[in-house]
Amino acid sequence: MKTVALTGATGFVGRITLGRLVAAGWHVRALTRRDQPKTAGVTWVHGRLDDTASLIELCDGADAVLHVAGVVNAPDAAGFESGNVAGTANMIAAAQLAGIDRFVAVSSLAAREPALSIYGASKAKAENLVKTSTLDWTVVRPPGVYGPGDTEMFDMFRIAAKGWALLPPRGRVSVIHVDDLARLLVTLLSADNVSKRLFEADDGTADGWSHEAFAKAIGAAVGRNITAVHAPSFLLKFAGWADRAVRGPKAKLTPDRANYLAHPDWTIDRGAAPAPSLWVPEIATPAGLKDTVSWYRKHGWM
Repeated sequence: MKTVALTGATGFVGRITLGRLVAAGWHVRALTRRDQPKTAGVTWVHGRLDDTASLIELCDGADAVLHVAGVVNAPDAAGFESGNVAGTANMIAAAQLAGIDRFVAVSSLAAREPALSIYGASKAKAENLVKTSTLDWTVVRPPGVYGPGDTEMFDMFRIAAKGWALLPPRGRVSVIHVDDLARLLVTLLSADNVSKRLFEADDGTADGWSHEAFAKAIGAAVGRNITAVHAPSFLLKFAGWADRAVRGPKAKLTPDRANYLAHPDWTIDRGAAPAPSLWVPEIATPAGLKDTVSWYRKHGWM
């Protein structure tokens, strides 16, 4: 049985990926800051991305690294730098020290436009660290990830349930269900012909979704007809400042996020998509959104 060192195992994408790894026959050494329940096929390793000793322990005996952990929201550039750049550098160093060659890293489409946001710039720096390392690396840039348990897109569902949506200036986005992304990450750990390659993957919708079409799909999932309002860039950025002022570190629409949301094209590059022989999405977004709403309601979020 092969062993993988997994970061981000307690996060949204990481939790689903952890289950997929165990189901695929991997033994998982998973990084955690807090005590976790015993899980078959999983060895929990206490530590953090800034704790070198714990990362060395995490990689001990592993055959590969799957680096999912990252910071999507931080109060300043230092927070993104620490979580995304320094954290990635530390994982690379730990893998090299342990003699691990295979390294799969989760980035973001935001890395494609690093000048638009501090977050995107930090993910681009992290990508560069991986690409210039001596490791047998693969990088995945997910677009918007949704699914049961997600907190980042939850506000869109909550507001849609009231019959409206505040959207960025007109543009297009790609999205992917968390389980489809998890399947891809597990596949890439042992697939052939994926070394030193960058992949972008989504739900398979040609040309992605317009902001309005995606909002209406969420509306359909919650059983409401949506009135969509496109906010101009300046208003979107103001809303980001307001959300930060009201919700502090729990804000979802931060000024930094508002800046890159205003970009008109967050669709994947089809030329960077995995070949169908390697992976194809299995969850159509309308069905995936309905499942997500069912989870929110079952758990009392809506």
